[in-house]
Amino acid sequence: MPPKAKAGGRGPARRKLPEKFPAGEILTDSHKKRWKLGTPIGQGGFGLLYLANEELQSVGATAPYVIKVEPAENGPLFCELKFYQRAARPDLIESWIKSHKLKHLGVPRYWGSGLHQKDGKSYRFMVMDRFGTDLQKTFEENGRKFPRKVVLQLGLKLLDILEYIHEHEYVHADIKASNLLLSYQNPNQVFLVDYGLAYRYAPDGVPKEYKEDPKRCHDGTIEFTSIDAHKGVSPGRRGDLEILGYCMVQWLCGRLPWEDNLKDPVYVRDSKLECRDNIEEFMKKCFLSESQPDEMRRFMEEVKALDYSEKPPYQRLRTVLQGGLKAIGASADDKLDFAVATNGVHSPRAKGTKRKKADEEVNGSPAKKKRTPQKKPTPQKKPTPQKRGTPQKKDTKAAKKKAASPRKRLVDTASQTSPMPAAKKPRGRPKKAS
Repeated sequence: MPPKAKAGGRGPARRKLPEKFPAGEILTDSHKKRWKLGTPIGQGGFGLLYLANEELQSVGATAPYVIKVEPAENGPLFCELKFYQRAARPDLIESWIKSHKLKHLGVPRYWGSGLHQKDGKSYRFMVMDRFGTDLQKTFEENGRKFPRKVVLQLGLKLLDILEYIHEHEYVHADIKASNLLLSYQNPNQVFLVDYGLAYRYAPDGVPKEYKEDPKRCHDGTIEFTSIDAHKGVSPGRRGDLEILGYCMVQWLCGRLPWEDNLKDPVYVRDSKLECRDNIEEFMKKCFLSESQPDEMRRFMEEVKALDYSEKPPYQRLRTVLQGGLKAIGASADDKLDFAVATNGVHSPRAKGTKRKKADEEVNGSPAKKKRTPQKKPTPQKKPTPQKRGTPQKKDTKAAKKKAASPRKRLVDTASQTSPMPAAKKPRGRPKKAS
């Protein structure tokens, strides 16, 4: 996954990247299961990401797994592993889906991990499901706006994810579009990934106490991080929901009020405090008064009312977002159609693209642009009486002979219609009358 953006635009400390392994390299996990590497498909702050499959299977372009690899002395993957081993085992996820009657839960499944030795060096690795594109790319491709229906559906899916990881003693602390990946096989399923900042807020069921620590201030991604994190407080459940609120507002309006100065974490923190204290004013800064989504205001009011260690009212928050869907005449149909406008109608741009493709399929050639209809020639009007000193528009030689010299006539006209002194010559030299 991509490295975290730190406060003031500073990235993480540069870490040593692993050597590139050849395709076909075999890694053995802690349960003695063997995995075959394919080609690398990405690189993050931790190391490399490879396509992978079980040892006896080929690793082609459609491989169902990926393996993260980093030098053993690096830290992010070690922290992420702890979360996956405790909370992301396939049996735990499947049990939760059945007990809560869900169709899908966007928590990546953990398939194995271990240490790999090569050329005297030690590497840590983890096996996970393969995913598709991230939502940040889709957000940028859509002009930094998501349709209201999609935002509300993403919010509902993320509430399911957050409730699951919270009930397993963890918080994510870094929710954002680049950490939301679509399923490789089903583009309507979304997964929350990158648990490098995941924090065990309630070890053995005992929540951590609220304690501010200036040394930990502003951890996370600066534009979304919670007010608690700005104050150096350990990540908590209300912080995850606050971050989710910021994400949904940005996806709807395109930009948060404090994005004009992300290099100043104190400014960002104070801006968030002002917005929390006056959510109505915050909504006005983000949206036109006639298009403010009321469910966003209600969602943020609910989060604002939470105490640090209080269990969030997940079902009440779902009801708020479902009310937003109802307000636009939509329902949670599990279809993530990013090309649909806020009122449920396809935008003109999307329609044009589809129509063009249809024309190409029918005609077997690129669709031609429509010709702009040419304007009909305007019939000539009879010349209107001219003011004194203005040249008459006549084509006869006699009329031209009677006209005064061009220079003299221009000077006379300028003196009547312009504040410029009569003695000043006009710009340019008029053509001589033929």
